[in-house]
Amino acid sequence: MKIKVCGMREETNIRALAELKPDYLGLIFYPQSKRYVNHLDASLLKDLLVDINITGVFVDEELTIVLQKVNQYGLKAIQLHGSETPEYCQLLREELKKAFNGIELIKAFGINESFDFTVPELYMAEVDYFLFDTKTPAHGGSGVKFNWSTLKNYHLDKPYFLSGGIGLEDLGEVTTINDQRLYAVDLNSRFETSPAVKDIQHISQAINTLREASKFKIN
Repeated sequence: MKIKVCGMREETNIRALAELKPDYLGLIFYPQSKRYVNHLDASLLKDLLVDINITGVFVDEELTIVLQKVNQYGLKAIQLHGSETPEYCQLLREELKKAFNGIELIKAFGINESFDFTVPELYMAEVDYFLFDTKTPAHGGSGVKFNWSTLKNYHLDKPYFLSGGIGLEDLGEVTTINDQRLYAVDLNSRFETSPAVKDIQHISQAINTLREASKFKIN
C-alpha cells in the first residue's frame, strides 16, 4: 500500500517529511485552498525528493498552467480534483506524453451517499488512478471522512487512492480493507498542526503503521 501525504507547503516541514520517504507528496495549486502553494523553492523539491512522487493538485485549471507547474516543480503525478471532463483528461495526457514522456494522472471524485459510481467509468481510459475523497465545496481538505461502505458500489478495476479525513484512529480500519484495488492512502488535514504544516511525529507513526500492515499482508 502506497502512502501519499498531501497539502505540503513549508520548506522545513517538507524536509522533515522527506526523511520519512512517503511514496507521494502533494502540492496544492488551487488558489482557494488554505494549503495553496504560491512561493516554494522548486529546486528544493527536485534535489530533495528524487525518490518521491511529487504530485500537483489542480482544480479545473487551464492546461497551460498545469504544464507550467509540471516543468517548474518536476511533478511526477497530477491529481485533478475538480469537475474536469474525460476530454480534458485525454488532452492533458496527450500533452504530458509529448512534453514530459508521460506522468501519472489521478482523477479525484468527491463521494457522498448519492454519488453515481458509473461516472468514473467515463475516465477509465484517460487516467492511471482514481482518488475517492469526501465531497465538499472546498474540493477536499475538510478533515471529514466519507462512508467507506459506499465503495461497495465501485465495480471497476482501476486502482484508487483512499482520501478524506483519515486520522491515526482510522488506520486500523484502513489496514483491514480487503480490496486489491486500494492502491494508496492519502493523509492530509487530520495530521496538521495548522494548514499545510504536518505533525511529523504523527505522520511517522502513520507511515510505520501502514507499512507494517502492508508487509503482513504480503507475507
